[in-house]
Amino acid sequence: MGAGARRNVSFGGAGTGPKRRQVEEDPASAAWVTGVIWDEPHQAAVGRAGYHGPPDPVGMLEIGYAVDPACRRRGYARAALEALLQRAAREPRVRRVRVTISPGNVASYRLATQYGFTRAGEQWDDEDGLEIIYELDAKRRLR
Repeated sequence: MGAGARRNVSFGGAGTGPKRRQVEEDPASAAWVTGVIWDEPHQAAVGRAGYHGPPDPVGMLEIGYAVDPACRRRGYARAALEALLQRAAREPRVRRVRVTISPGNVASYRLATQYGFTRAGEQWDDEDGLEIIYELDAKRRLR
């Protein structure tokens, strides 16, 4: 399947590690945290995608996604991003959507900018290093 093709994916489970602890400490965040990208036809986990948590008090919601290297260039990241943006657009509390991308991740940068994300700054992440912050009006896709 080509990179521009639609994928039949679903999300589920908070997995292990920090997100599982986040859900244990704040059960209401379960619907917002990152889960598995599941390829229904192939019955296979191909990555993870979701939100870093519920929207903050000003309506900012951060998206995260990562596709297994063996499954890249097959449309999974695009399908995940589209599904996450659609849900964000329907949520009344969400005003802006954010994604952070490592400077060298050209594929993710190109994908995000195709959906209208624009550079809003940069930050240092203790786990991932330098990240460029991109943001988008959450309701833009409804217009």
